[in-house]
Amino acid sequence: MSAYDYIVVGAGSAGCVVARRLLDALGCRVLLLEAGGPDAAECVHRTDIPSMTSMWGSPEFVWDYATTPQPELGGRVVPIPQGRLLGGGSSVNAMMYVRGNRRDFDGWAALGNDGWSYDEVLPYFRRSEDYPGGSQEYRGSGGPLKVVDYGSPSDASRAFVRAAIARGRADGTGDYNGPRQEGLAFFYQSTRDKDGRRSSTSEAFLAPVLGEPGLTLETGAVVTRLTVEGGRAGGVEYVKDGRTHRAVAEQEVIVACGALASPALLLRSGLGPAAHLREHGVEVVADLPGVGGNLQDHVLFGVGYESLRELPFPELLSEAGLFTNVLGGDAPDLQFFFGPVQFIDDRYKTDGPGFTFAPILLQPRSRGEVRLRPGDPLRPLIDPHYLEAAADLRLLTEAIVLARELVSDAAFDSLRGRELAPGPDVTSPAALADYVRASASTVWHPAGTCRMGRDGEAVVEPDLRVRGVDGLRVADASVMPVITRGNTNAATIMIAERAADLITASARR
Repeated sequence: MSAYDYIVVGAGSAGCVVARRLLDALGCRVLLLEAGGPDAAECVHRTDIPSMTSMWGSPEFVWDYATTPQPELGGRVVPIPQGRLLGGGSSVNAMMYVRGNRRDFDGWAALGNDGWSYDEVLPYFRRSEDYPGGSQEYRGSGGPLKVVDYGSPSDASRAFVRAAIARGRADGTGDYNGPRQEGLAFFYQSTRDKDGRRSSTSEAFLAPVLGEPGLTLETGAVVTRLTVEGGRAGGVEYVKDGRTHRAVAEQEVIVACGALASPALLLRSGLGPAAHLREHGVEVVADLPGVGGNLQDHVLFGVGYESLRELPFPELLSEAGLFTNVLGGDAPDLQFFFGPVQFIDDRYKTDGPGFTFAPILLQPRSRGEVRLRPGDPLRPLIDPHYLEAAADLRLLTEAIVLARELVSDAAFDSLRGRELAPGPDVTSPAALADYVRASASTVWHPAGTCRMGRDGEAVVEPDLRVRGVDGLRVADASVMPVITRGNTNAATIMIAERAADLITASARR
C-alpha cells in the first residue's frame, strides 16, 4: 500500500489541472489516477473534424454512456459519451472555448456559495489561458491553455453574424469571453495552439510535469471506491490490470471524474441517499441525499438548409455563434451553433452543400439524476429527464422560429436554398414540438450532480469539501449548482483552478 499527500481521481479536464497546480504550489506527492488510457494517438491532437469525430464512438477514447429511455423524446435512449483518456473531455470535445455568463457565477454566489461570484472567479479563467490580443482586464496571457480565434469563417457564417445584427438579436461583434457575454454575434474561440493542434488539459497542464518526482500517474486504473474511516477519507481502492490496489492519502482525496462518474463513485463508496444505498446493498457511510441529483445538461438540435453555393469544410463543428433571449429575462436562454455543415438527421440530408442553425437550451428547468445500476455499479443509470419541464420544450420550439427569421434576412439571399429540416411544411406549434422531441440530443455537458451549496441537498460546501466527510473534495462540473450558459469545459477548468487554490490554502494553514 503506497502513501501520497494527495490522490486525484480522474485525469480529465479538471483532474489534470488540480494535480499540476498542487505540484507547483506545494511540491507534494500526488497520485493521479485515470481509468482510461494515454492520449498518445495522433487523432487526439489533430483538430480536423474527421479526426475529432472518429474518437466519439471508440471505447479507446470515450465511455459509451447512454441515458435511460427519455419519455419526452419519444422513449429514445440518448448516447452521452464522456472522455476516457488523459485530458478527459478536453481531449475529445469540439474545442469551443466558452466561459459562460457573468450572471451564472453571480447566481452561484447568491445561493450562498461565497467566493464564486464572477469577479471572484475571473482571475482563475485568466490564469488558465493564453489568449493573444484580448483585454488585459478580462483575458489571460501566458497560461497553460492555448486559446485562439477562428481563422477564416465561411461566407455562410459571416451571413449568420450579419443577420443576427440586422434582426436585432445582436448589436455587434466582439469577444464573448470579454466584458460582455451577450448581445454579440461572433466566431467561436477554441482551445488550439498556433499550429492548429488541440490544447487539452493533459497537453497544457499535465505534460510539462510528467517527469516531476512528486507525480505518480496511473492510467487504466479504475477506482472502485473511496476508503472512509471515522468520518475521514483515507484513500482509494482501484483495479489495474486485473489486480486490486490500495493507496493512502495523508492529506486529501480529490474526486474529479466528471458529472456522471463522480456521483457514481460517491454512491459506490457509501456516500449518498441512504435509502438508495441500502437498496443496492451498499453500507451507508454518510447520508447525503443530493448525491446524483440535480443533473442538468444542454440540449440541441438542427435546423438545416440547402446552400445555393459551395462552402468550405469548416475548421470546427461550429464557426459562428450567438447568445440571445427568447422567453424574456435578464440573461440569455439560447445559444446558437452555426456552420457550413449538415448537422441534422440523415433522413433530411442532401448530397449538396448545406448549413445548419443548432439552437441550444442554456439553462434547462428539467432536472435529472444519476443512480447505481443493479448488478453493475461501475455503469450508472443516467436519467436527465430531458424536456420534462414544459418551458424547455417551448423555448426550443421558439428557437426554430428564430432560426427561420435569421435565414430570411437579406444576408442569406445568395446562399439560402430549401429548408431541409424540419421542412417548410412544419409550422404549427404541435408540429414544431414534435420535431424537437424527435431530434433533440445532448451537447455532452452534464453538470450539477454533486452540487455545492449550504442547504440540505448540497453535496459539497463552497470550499468543495464533501459534507460530513473530512479529507474529501469534489472538483469538476458536478459541483455546479446551476449549469453555465455555454459550453462547460472552460468553467470546469476554472473550478479546478480554484479548487487547487482552496486545497493549497488549507495545507498552508
